[in-house]
Amino acid sequence: MTETADVVIVGGGIAGLSLAAALASDQRAQLRIILVEAEHSLAYHTSSRSARQLIPSYGPEAIQQLTARTLQLIREREDELPSPVLTPRSFMLIGSENDVAARASGAMERLPWEEAVLLCPQIEPAAREQGYNAAGLDTTAVGCNTDVLLDHHRSAAEAGGTRIMTGARVHSVQRLRTAWEVGAGSQAVHAAVVVNAAGAWADELAVLSGVATQGMRPYRRTAAVVGADNVPAPDSPMVAAADDSFYFRRDDDGLLISPAETVPSVPEDAQPRPEDLDALIARLDSMTTLGIGSVMRAWTGLRTQVADGLPVVGFDPEAEGFFWLAGQGGYGFQTSSAIAELSAGLITGTGAGAAAGQSLASALAAGR
Repeated sequence: MTETADVVIVGGGIAGLSLAAALASDQRAQLRIILVEAEHSLAYHTSSRSARQLIPSYGPEAIQQLTARTLQLIREREDELPSPVLTPRSFMLIGSENDVAARASGAMERLPWEEAVLLCPQIEPAAREQGYNAAGLDTTAVGCNTDVLLDHHRSAAEAGGTRIMTGARVHSVQRLRTAWEVGAGSQAVHAAVVVNAAGAWADELAVLSGVATQGMRPYRRTAAVVGADNVPAPDSPMVAAADDSFYFRRDDDGLLISPAETVPSVPEDAQPRPEDLDALIARLDSMTTLGIGSVMRAWTGLRTQVADGLPVVGFDPEAEGFFWLAGQGGYGFQTSSAIAELSAGLITGTGAGAAAGQSLASALAAGR
């Protein structure tokens, strides 16, 4: 069976869903949109394995701009949702003076160690004995109910007429004279624009489409919810090492922990490695008074990025109608609404907006 659309989006994670919602909500464009997802459920891979924290001070300047705009857009729509998406939860870096100084930027303020200990008593005295003596605090950081946000984008997309096809793995993509033909599952879709929102599989989709790759590389990132004898207070910040060696925060069921690893991987349904969690638990127990117990559940996602660490967003410079929406790295949720807004403007031809939007479009452009 063959269907015709204006835009076919490949990938049903936060990137693809938020773009589908943005395009479907544009009454001027009135586009026919089809979203295809290989798995039988949306947001199956990295988007379902998030730390659920949006941190305005996290990442380079372009990421911080996208985060600020994403938070603004979410807050503008939050009253329409059945439950809140954002909840206050500050973010605290700890480490040596040099490590914290290198990472503290944007909304983050330097914090005396004594004040850091008041916010999270579990890090004293063992952490200081291991060389942790500096901190930075971002009080603008928030927790994110990613399930509510994903469902909001799905609902908005479908309300605007988007057809969502799950269990429809893309097996062929070819450029016809005036459109693309995408074979997904048992169906073929003809569309003027193909959006590559395939996450860790973005470069593989490019190869399948006869398009030059962008150097996408997936990296493992594991997290687990564990029991603990001394769980931080409900209003405690998320705590992360400034050298990117761990983070932890209170969770509804106990304590969320991560070794914050950045280990190269092939595109796959990544799974936790017990030895990584064992090493992390031993380290945290040596430098905190958390008293970590058993692992309740664990997961591993893939953070895909190119060499400069920024997302790749925009039409391919050589392949007409092939649009990149990939390489979000660890910034997927916190940049999603802003990138969807930018992408929708580029696809519909309404442009990137003001000078700030044009600058971001150039910074994220495919083939840069």
